This record gives sequence, structure tokens and C-alpha cells, in this order.
Amino acid sequence: MGIIALDHVQMTMPAGQEEAARAFFINLLGFTEVDKPASLQGRGGAWFTAGAVNLHVGAEEPFTPSKKGHPAFLLDNLQETVDRLAAAGAVLKDDKPLPGYIRKFTEDPFGNRIELMQKTA
Repeated sequence: MGIIALDHVQMTMPAGQEEAARAFFINLLGFTEVDKPASLQGRGGAWFTAGAVNLHVGAEEPFTPSKKGHPAFLLDNLQETVDRLAAAGAVLKDDKPLPGYIRKFTEDPFGNRIELMQKTA
């Protein structure tokens, strides 16, 4: 018995910011929204999926953005996503190199840190 997979990543946002979350995660990062189960719909937030990644963005009050802990999304074309984020005026930052990857950091509209990675080999 043991862990067999990662089911989802949970991030937080301020209450009532679902449209900003949709605009960022769908339009800029390429996620698709999925319906939350009826039993959880009254809590606010939104659920997204892309490839094998399931992302839950929940409303939290008081809200404090995550500046250190973060998801790292593996992309097949990092530059395409970086260009889309840059055109939208999103935060883009470099960090120390990581062997085998090219990567950038961004922030969602709420200030949560997000790593974007592409394998180099």
C-alpha cells in the first residue's frame, strides 16, 4: 500500500475572483474548466484540467498568496506560453538553472507563484 499518483494540486484565490482565475488558467495557460461536484459548488473557486494535471483553485478568506510553495507545470512548448503571458502583461521571472530543463516563473492574478518548465532532452 502506498501513494500511486498525484490526483490534483490545490491553489487559493480571494473569494469572488473566479472570472479572473478562468481568464488566467484557461486563456493564458491552456487549461479547460471542469465542473465541480454539486456538493462542493457552494464554496466558490473553480476546477481545471490540462493533460494529466488537475488543478483546483479554491476561494480563501483571508487570502494570502503563496510566494514560495508552487506548482510546476511541465509544458511541451514553454516559449509559446511565455509569449502569451508576456503579451498579457503577466509577471515573468527567471531563476537559477535546473539541469535538463528550461523554466520560467510567473504569478497568477492573485500573486501565487507558478513554475513553468520544459525538458531540454
